[in-house]
Amino acid sequence: MHRLVEIALCTIGVGALLWRAAAASGVELEPGGSPGRAALAICQQADLVPAAERASVLAVGLKRAEDAVNADPRDPAAHFAVFCNLGKSLLKRSGWRLFAALGDLSRARKEIDIALSLAPDYAGALAAKGTMLVELPRLLGGDADEGLRLLRRAVALSPEDAKLRLALAHVLDAAGQRDEALLHASVALVILERAGPADQLADARTLVASVR
Repeated sequence: MHRLVEIALCTIGVGALLWRAAAASGVELEPGGSPGRAALAICQQADLVPAAERASVLAVGLKRAEDAVNADPRDPAAHFAVFCNLGKSLLKRSGWRLFAALGDLSRARKEIDIALSLAPDYAGALAAKGTMLVELPRLLGGDADEGLRLLRRAVALSPEDAKLRLALAHVLDAAGQRDEALLHASVALVILERAGPADQLADARTLVASVR
């Protein structure tokens, strides 16, 4: 029974964790409109709709992502879209229904691993998996060191992506590596001051101020 309670407590944060992991990626779309990228766009749009509508938007996104995988199993964006829409939908789970989230967590991890096997330099997917591994309890497969390595790799591949740098900076700050956190947060701030979303700009300013 103790083991079941421990698993339940770990699972409580799975939905929020996967939401943060998907958000860390930025889900930036390349030019062109494949079905996989369209499903990723829906996942991104879910952040902008009222909370009451979010579940239905993510359900549409997940269905389109699954259809995209079936149409082209070798499209990394399609597999990443499954991870993104499924992960964010888990945030709605509550109570003992969270046991079902363990199966969805396993599926989400499988999909992002497939995406990275097809596109090892997919910076957004690397950042998402890195964030997930950093925050996931060891009981559920977390690995903070590997997660940090993946986040650093994502930033190295896409150094002008402020959102990736902020994701890395937050993880470094939490790990007590304040000098490196300040470096990445400061670079992100410079990028965002040129042209960046207001929420990311505020996040960067707050982080820089807190780690100085």
